[in-house]
Amino acid sequence: MKRHLTHAATAELICDLCGQLPEPGKTRVTLANVAVMLPIELLVHAAVVNTDLPYLAKVLVLAVTATALVIFVADPAAARLLRSFLHAPAIRRRRRLETAAALWRARVLVRDEPGALERITRRLARLDINILSIHVHPAESGTLDEFVLSAPGGLREEDILEVLHDGGGRAASIWPTTALALADGQTKALTLAAQLTRDPGELRHVVAELLSAEVMQPCEVAPSSSADRTILKIPTAWHGPLLFRRADEPFTLAESARAHRLAEIAETVERRLAFVTDT
Repeated sequence: MKRHLTHAATAELICDLCGQLPEPGKTRVTLANVAVMLPIELLVHAAVVNTDLPYLAKVLVLAVTATALVIFVADPAAARLLRSFLHAPAIRRRRRLETAAALWRARVLVRDEPGALERITRRLARLDINILSIHVHPAESGTLDEFVLSAPGGLREEDILEVLHDGGGRAASIWPTTALALADGQTKALTLAAQLTRDPGELRHVVAELLSAEVMQPCEVAPSSSADRTILKIPTAWHGPLLFRRADEPFTLAESARAHRLAEIAETVERRLAFVTDT
């Protein structure tokens, strides 16, 4: 069983493109070669030394035989038999990465009643899932709670979704995320608003950056997509309707409100610039 696990661990290190294992360290290669070659060298010497061949013939036989055995037997045997030893550091690094905490961004509908959020947090704690940040958005039935979670590396997306639903949450969704999700959203919004006061023409790109969304063209939107929450439309008087898409994550009402406020800032600045130009 242990041998099977070792081969499985080294198999995960094989490159998808070239099919080769990573180059092992020189020290481990040297030790592995010595471990394989030393018994071969001893056996060859013992067999040749006891013969009645002349001294030069013995030296020649030893040199040729030992060289051939090292090239065709020792090196392949060391790479095959001592594979786990050769690649042990890479295997340990791989296992540390697999067990390292992973960051997830989750959204779940929570009933607007005492203890509803506490039930979810208790369920998360049972699996050693740590809540790094939480934002509460108003929803039609209760609240839409948005979490940034730090979960053990072995947990799958399905495991976390099951915990959220078991805690009483509804319509839970989850996405892998990065440490950027922990940035202060208010500070980011203010920074982008300040950028708009300098150049209101950047509205389209500022909103896309704020919401981590993709800018869409009107021709890309199907007529039946008006109820699609992964598409956000912001009407503006100066730029026409701006469309944004975030295919893997629906927009919240709070995010829509922030985007509309940025549009108002850009329009106010452009109106003042137009007035200054006319005068």
